[in-house]
Amino acid sequence: MNENDLDGAFGLPSETATRLCLLALNPTDSVTEGFLPAAARLGLAVTLLTDQPDAHRRAYERHASAGGVLPELDIAHCDVRDFREVIGRISADMPEAGDQARPVAIFTNSDHLQVQAALAADYFGLPGKDWRAALRTKNKAELRRSLAAAGADTLWCAELAPDQDPSAHPCLVGPGVPYPCVLKPREGVASEDVVLVADADELAERVREIRTRRPEAYLVVEEFLEGPLQTLETIGDGRTLHTLAAFRTDISAPPYFIEERLELLPAPPEPHTGQVLDQLRALGVGFGACHTEYVVQGDRARLIEVNYRAIGDQCDLVLAELLAIPLFEHILRTHLGAPLPTDLGARTDGRVRMEYVMADRPGRLATAPAASVRVRDGVRLDYRPLREIGEEHPLYGTNRDFLGVLRATGTDQRRIDEAVAGFLAANEWVIAP
Repeated sequence: MNENDLDGAFGLPSETATRLCLLALNPTDSVTEGFLPAAARLGLAVTLLTDQPDAHRRAYERHASAGGVLPELDIAHCDVRDFREVIGRISADMPEAGDQARPVAIFTNSDHLQVQAALAADYFGLPGKDWRAALRTKNKAELRRSLAAAGADTLWCAELAPDQDPSAHPCLVGPGVPYPCVLKPREGVASEDVVLVADADELAERVREIRTRRPEAYLVVEEFLEGPLQTLETIGDGRTLHTLAAFRTDISAPPYFIEERLELLPAPPEPHTGQVLDQLRALGVGFGACHTEYVVQGDRARLIEVNYRAIGDQCDLVLAELLAIPLFEHILRTHLGAPLPTDLGARTDGRVRMEYVMADRPGRLATAPAASVRVRDGVRLDYRPLREIGEEHPLYGTNRDFLGVLRATGTDQRRIDEAVAGFLAANEWVIAP
């Protein structure tokens, strides 16, 4: 199917349609299965600006051929990392097509594009996030400085420029460095190149290693926060900030920080939830979706990172189903300027466990179960492969090592855990050298 055939299959935007401009890098399940179908249900036509248009066309072709819902969709190439290009592309399209090409909302669910979307929305006078808050949450060094300046939390942190030698950094020399420390890219995501370092020698070695892949990246070295890892999922309209859910997260053994499973907590726990909300407000966060990770240290909630978008890795899809609310529509409506309901009407009896099956070695995936869905004893098991049979990969030390994801939902946690254990025992994932 060529580009013209694909546009015809999805339907070119009509002259009377209300237009959403969506910014994206690579295709994601959140957009393909969540936000685009929600846009269709809201009657929105979508112009998708991306630097990877062919990848999106292939993803949406597969989704449509499987019976998935899509809106009237126009996919356009754009250097979406540059807010000037985004604004220029939207402006250039408007005179050619008239008022119907003017977007009523500009939105992204990408970690990397929140600032660009916020600036573009502000330029066109549309509802959106404060670009300053988007920058504070994306830039991990600025996050720490902002929390400290607001008196919300203080964490030891040092920032390394791309050409800066850690042994010459004034904050990284001497006995004051609280090893072990966490080394991470300043604007990184998904535990990519996030590693625990034991001492100055290992820090220097890991910095050299990361710079072979990211020569222009700024890096952050920060105090390691020990304790249980949890998340808080929120949605706001700039006035009201709702807590949707909280997950307990199990991560891999050091030195890496890969999420292996998430389990929905019965309710967002206190006093930690209140503290996280206070810190989010100090950062200026309160519009649209936000996924916050924090460590529990007694009565204290210590922020790890703030992702100013919906939780990913299919957790958002599960939440929408489990809470029985139009989650993706709510998020898009905030960007249309609509207030959120005072009460979202979410179910509270649902439980979920997300289990990620990971590669433990490099090689070719030789054996793995196919996609499947089954319901038994009140538990729904939905398994999705994330790597095709025959694919060969190195061992990344990130969520790119995921071979598949098992979504287990119900109302009884014990039955859910038993069903997950049974599924894992009954199936086999084999990686050949």
